[in-house]
Amino acid sequence: MPTVLITTDYLHPGDEVDSYLIERGFVTRHDPMRGPRRPEDLIAALTGADGALIANEPMTGQVLAAVPTLRAVVRTGVGYDSVDVTAATRLGISVSNLPGINANAVAEYTIGLLLTQARRLVQVATGVAAGAWPRRQGYELSGKTVGLIGRGPVARRVAPLAGAFGMTVLCTGDIPGARRTTLDELLHESDFVSIHTALTDRTRHVIDAATLARMKPSAHLINTARGGLVDEPALAEAVRSGRIAGAALDVTDVEPLPADSVLRGVDGITVWSHMGGQTAEARRASGLDGARELVAALAGKPASSVNAHLLHGHA
Repeated sequence: MPTVLITTDYLHPGDEVDSYLIERGFVTRHDPMRGPRRPEDLIAALTGADGALIANEPMTGQVLAAVPTLRAVVRTGVGYDSVDVTAATRLGISVSNLPGINANAVAEYTIGLLLTQARRLVQVATGVAAGAWPRRQGYELSGKTVGLIGRGPVARRVAPLAGAFGMTVLCTGDIPGARRTTLDELLHESDFVSIHTALTDRTRHVIDAATLARMKPSAHLINTARGGLVDEPALAEAVRSGRIAGAALDVTDVEPLPADSVLRGVDGITVWSHMGGQTAEARRASGLDGARELVAALAGKPASSVNAHLLHGHA
């Protein structure tokens, strides 16, 4: 019977996803990812597996080449930058993601981060916990401008939510409820700049010292997409120096956040633990849709493979 490795930490033996796979004749193994692990440990976990349902595992060319049985990899999320798709294609391994699977969860979370920054909620709660009683004023979202970098499913969900708060929405692409504009204009006019684009060679450090310098001194940066989209030393310096007001980051370049990260200890920067898509609803959909996609991919009929068209037999 074919074997499937499951590393997503909220999927467990005996759950709905496990039962779905077992009922379809698969042997399941669970080895949850709860932090960085060495390539040799990942290779050991994958040994003998035909398919893998993964979190943000570093599926490098070295790892993939060391598991000759592997035929399909499915990310239980949207981003797949942790997978060497070129190497997978060369080895005949299908790689799938789940586009839009957690868009609603991340969009609602994004609005939460806007409110958190505007009303200084973290600073106030921290102050009260420390015995103080902070009373500094915050700002309303109504009448403010949010600029969305990206035009995918999350940005399309954020736009109407922001509009409901009375915000003006700018976007670098065409999405309903937003005015399309250039990146320069978006940076110059926005009170909040929120990133919703994939991490590629072209978009890496799309927010750097130069782009930060074009933002309002009162503006806040929101990132719920991928950490590598932001030049973290440049961001830390921009907030520390008052070049921009602050940042709310759900993602960082290295996760978990290292103890010596330049983002630590900067007043105005708050980092969360990649929780944007972690709702009960999104987790259930990600697990089940991921399992369905893995079964389909192992049958040679993936629905959302990013490289199936390049594999032999999928022309």
